[in-house]
Amino acid sequence: MNTNSQPDPTANETADDVLTIGVISGRYNVTLRALRFYEDRGLLAPRRNGVTRLYDKLSVRRLELILKGKNLGFTLAEIREMLKKAMLDNSVNPELTLAPSQLLERIEALQRQRAGVDQAIAELEATWRRMSQADSPKSGSPPSSDDKSAGSHAA
Repeated sequence: MNTNSQPDPTANETADDVLTIGVISGRYNVTLRALRFYEDRGLLAPRRNGVTRLYDKLSVRRLELILKGKNLGFTLAEIREMLKKAMLDNSVNPELTLAPSQLLERIEALQRQRAGVDQAIAELEATWRRMSQADSPKSGSPPSSDDKSAGSHAA
């Protein structure tokens, strides 16, 4: 019996609502090691049944938010703070809460990264052209940096 004034979030769960670490790993393409790492860092807290980690809907949503934050380039410390804010409203579908200043900082950082990648591509293309001209005039051409689908050409 739950003696808290809060309702038991697991009371209406079915077996389909709870996933094991292996299922989560496969579904989200995350290694078991990464999931355990997030748990060790306090970002995830799956329930346990013996040694089996069980992820309910809220744990799965937390993982989705962690992966989203990671994909956007935030540090784990930043993600932890965003998760704390997201979980404050006790929503069943929390979202990462980002301040406008955080958004601008990430945009600027990603733009700097893109500029660095663009510069590296330009240098490699120039080197490739110099090398291919020295070898043979029929060496082909480097892949276009504008071709977003390198290797997947429609016939």
